[in-house]
Amino acid sequence: MFITGEQKSNTVAYADFEKYEDQIVTITGTIHNIRMMSDFAFVILRTARETIQCVYAESFSNYRMGEDVKEECAAKITGKVVAGETKDGSKRYEVQIHDIELLSHPAEIPPVVITKKQVNCDLSTKLDYRPVTLRNPKERAIFKLQEGIQRGFREYLTKEGFTEIHSPKINFAGAEGGTNVFKLDYFGKQVYLAQSPQLYKQAMVAVYERVFEIAPVFRAEHHDTSRHLNEYISMDFEMGFIDSFEDIMNMEAGVLKYIMQLLKTEYKNEVELLHIEIPEIKEIPVLKFMEAKEILMKTFKYKPSDMKDFDPEEEQLLGKYAKKQFNSDFIFITHYPSKKRPFYTMDDPEDPEYTLSFDLLFRGLEITSGGQRVHDYNAQVEKMVKLGMNPEEFATYLMLHKYGAPPHGGLGLGLERLTMHLLGAKNVREATMFPRDINRVSP
Repeated sequence: MFITGEQKSNTVAYADFEKYEDQIVTITGTIHNIRMMSDFAFVILRTARETIQCVYAESFSNYRMGEDVKEECAAKITGKVVAGETKDGSKRYEVQIHDIELLSHPAEIPPVVITKKQVNCDLSTKLDYRPVTLRNPKERAIFKLQEGIQRGFREYLTKEGFTEIHSPKINFAGAEGGTNVFKLDYFGKQVYLAQSPQLYKQAMVAVYERVFEIAPVFRAEHHDTSRHLNEYISMDFEMGFIDSFEDIMNMEAGVLKYIMQLLKTEYKNEVELLHIEIPEIKEIPVLKFMEAKEILMKTFKYKPSDMKDFDPEEEQLLGKYAKKQFNSDFIFITHYPSKKRPFYTMDDPEDPEYTLSFDLLFRGLEITSGGQRVHDYNAQVEKMVKLGMNPEEFATYLMLHKYGAPPHGGLGLGLERLTMHLLGAKNVREATMFPRDINRVSP
């Protein structure tokens, strides 16, 4: 016997039903729901992306459906493809069952009802039984949509000449500094889980000029809020030979335009099932940090408690301002104070109290942080010393600067937060397949 790599299937996908109208086909999937009527039954088959309505009646064939046909049985169904109409007049196909071959049986009835339009239980229960609740068509559509976001990010940047990289997640030091890092005993040495791929993607700018990564990052923050996770997926890119940090913002705007168009076209079913309003992006307004603070104080009569950053309420107000003033779901806030940005962020030469950095807010929630990086060796060492850091502990990172680095910058975009706000969800865990926070490390 030889394996050739050629994939041949004896089953038919719903997308091809039009070609098989009034013909006998075989389809595979899991029996999602059975609705018994007086003289017939609806058997809903859940496939990888759709649910297919199959109809059983004794008049269709010699096959007789037994009591062993139950929900969550894996099955192979053979039957005739017939066309009908939906309420809006569009064509819909179903299968008249001629035979059901059961491939597996559940040992128990699922503990949560997943056959309704949505899973009606509290979030904690939904997460406790995640391997089951994700089988609900609406729940799983969230993560198919999330696939589209990552795919769009990858496709656009590849087209723009970026190289995909994979940086280590066990590091000698935290990228952001501070105490919010997970410490590990690594064969007797103390190491850390990666807060971001920052130090490595900067190093690779001197190799490939433009790089990106989609990978988990870890933050040992004691938050227990609706917007924070201790492990999340960060979509990062870094680009060299920039003229200013506006180049990075323009690249992100292009990425987001591409992602939203991809979701509209190739993920239309998920968008409609989840009732998502995809934002139109023509141009994204930009405000400097202090301009935004003045708007909050003058327009909204809001008295900020922190003049170095924004609290969640301020972000929400700025989101409302962007929508009303610019009809934009997005707004860039630039020139954050130096004291609130990481050591590798370049200070504004015109006013070193502020940085050449930015955040992107989406419908009142920060989803991106980015900016221009320090690329000069002496300037980076000087800034580290000023911040009380020991440059010798970052010798491998400083190789980039010591042996020459182009002007560069980049960003990190939180996948779950972007998904959460597309959904209009109130908790980021709704947009996380298997959340990890201060209370949850299972399933």
